[in-house]
Amino acid sequence: MQNARIDSFIFWFAIIVVLLATVSLVIFRESAEPVLDQIMTGITFKMDWAWQFLTIGLFVLLIWLAFSRFGKIRLGEGKPEFSTFSWGTMLFTAGMGTSIMYWSMVEPLYYYSGPPFGIEPGSQAAAEWSLTYALFHWGISAWSLYAFPTVVIAYSYFIRKQPSLKMSVALRGALGKYADGWLGKVIDILVIWSLIGGLGTTLGLGVPMVSQVVARVFGLEPSLMLDAILVILITVVYSASAYLGLHKGIRRLSDLNVYLALALAIFVLLAGPTLFILTYFTNSFGMMIQNFAMMSFYTDPIGQGGFPQAWTVFYWAWFAATAPFMGLFVARISRGRTIRQLIMHMLLWGSVGAWIYFMVFGGYSMNAELTGKLDLSGILAEKGGDAAIVEILSSLPLSAIVLPFFIVLAVIFLSTSLDSATYVLAAIATKEMRPGQEPARWHRMIWGGVLAVMGISLLLVGGLRVVQTSAVIVSIPIFLFYLLLIVSLIRWLKKDFPKKSGFVITQASKEE
Repeated sequence: MQNARIDSFIFWFAIIVVLLATVSLVIFRESAEPVLDQIMTGITFKMDWAWQFLTIGLFVLLIWLAFSRFGKIRLGEGKPEFSTFSWGTMLFTAGMGTSIMYWSMVEPLYYYSGPPFGIEPGSQAAAEWSLTYALFHWGISAWSLYAFPTVVIAYSYFIRKQPSLKMSVALRGALGKYADGWLGKVIDILVIWSLIGGLGTTLGLGVPMVSQVVARVFGLEPSLMLDAILVILITVVYSASAYLGLHKGIRRLSDLNVYLALALAIFVLLAGPTLFILTYFTNSFGMMIQNFAMMSFYTDPIGQGGFPQAWTVFYWAWFAATAPFMGLFVARISRGRTIRQLIMHMLLWGSVGAWIYFMVFGGYSMNAELTGKLDLSGILAEKGGDAAIVEILSSLPLSAIVLPFFIVLAVIFLSTSLDSATYVLAAIATKEMRPGQEPARWHRMIWGGVLAVMGISLLLVGGLRVVQTSAVIVSIPIFLFYLLLIVSLIRWLKKDFPKKSGFVITQASKEE
């Protein structure tokens, strides 16, 4: 592998902007928080219709692309760079992180206490919709937001031969020469900020959760010092993985991550109320399929209960804010795949993996709540999600083994998100990166160090929530990026593969 040269302007300007913005948000946290919350409310309540149409529209567009003649276009030459399993593990772990571990246990409980459609909290109907909505939020709609930028970036990189993994380059089909000027630089720096904020969300959910479990195992009190020690440990793991690169580091850690995650899910399925978990999932999955269109467009304009805005629209904005990172990373590892394979595998690997975790852990936590084994709703309301997760894990058989295993898995889950993020940050700040090249190792390590310092600093001063919120606010320009990405791809497809040429079909058939 050859290392590529850095883009000095983006590298230094991005670091300065990120540091200045973070310091400012933390220093003026008290005054910034209500302003950011107000903007966030505006995004979720005034743009709810737009996010709903965008998300379902991208899903329809992806299905059309996958099964049209363009689906056979092969991204890059030769055989796939990674096995299907390793490719799938990398895209899944990069996209999910510890978020899936956290929300799979507590999200159905939130819906049980605050259900949609004006349903009575704690009722039978609330219990039936709890897992249904969780499966919907983490299924094909979410992964459609990830998959479309990936297709356009991969097309730009492998078919158009653009020698750079940057969002600005993928928008060149729509922006033309402006993608190479100051507008392109601003776009790439915005992507870096959205990525930093997305990592803030990952750290904000993951580190306190792991800290609570560590405290229970070793009889300690959760503290900021314990959080900081965990961040340092995680930094060592993901920095080592990023240093070793895609093949020796990120791929192997992602494979291990999925093996351990499956092992824990299988144990909970067998050790818990197996029949309830399976039947509850079956019922919820059926309800999701039956009501998919309704949930995809639900905005509750009459009742104005706020459920779709607080959950569905917020999720779409959050996934969109981190989608450029996913698009850049998955595009890089997808050489040798067809557009159809890229779309279908992203939608299926991501959705099925999330559904398995929600089936097992969501089913287990709801059973504990419904049978009165644990008062999880009360714990959630009084002590928060981290405390509820500790109680859920402690109620399992062999909890003395399960809790340490969970700690190891959570650290690896965090690391598999952060090593790929470090790689992408370095790629964005690299001038050119052709197939076969990687960002310089020292460059990856610098971004790894920046993330670690920011993570510890924000944890100590309590500024993670502000950075997370500001990152989701970046989803407003990201929304526009989606529209420009659609224009870019359609223009390129029409130009590169006009119908009369028949090139797409014949060329793809020869390669396959």
